Amino acid sequence: MEATAKATYVRIAPRKVQIVLDLIRNKPCDEAMAILKYTPKAACEPLEKLLKSAMANAENNYNMDSSRLYVSACSVSQGPTLKRIRPRAQGRAYRINKKTSHITLTVKEAE
Repeated sequence: MEATAKATYVRIAPRKVQIVLDLIRNKPCDEAMAILKYTPKAACEPLEKLLKSAMANAENNYNMDSSRLYVSACSVSQGPTLKRIRPRAQGRAYRINKKTSHITLTVKEAE
């Protein structure tokens, strides 16, 4: 039995999220929460919220014990890119690509 939480269209590049996901994969949820709380990365804030959501889903929807949960799987894929224009010298314009992410986090109960 596993509980999943998804966050879509998060305004952060997937490669920045991937770095933090590698830190919490296969860790107990309380340890993963501590890692997210004290890691100085921009991706930690939405991931902490997502982990809380996955834990709440496990507890409320599947009657799992929240003290025995661990992060069984987590992945990130690229969402649509927001294209913005930056004015440059002599009337030129440079494109700025603002990337988005779709993050999936799954928790399971340890045996």
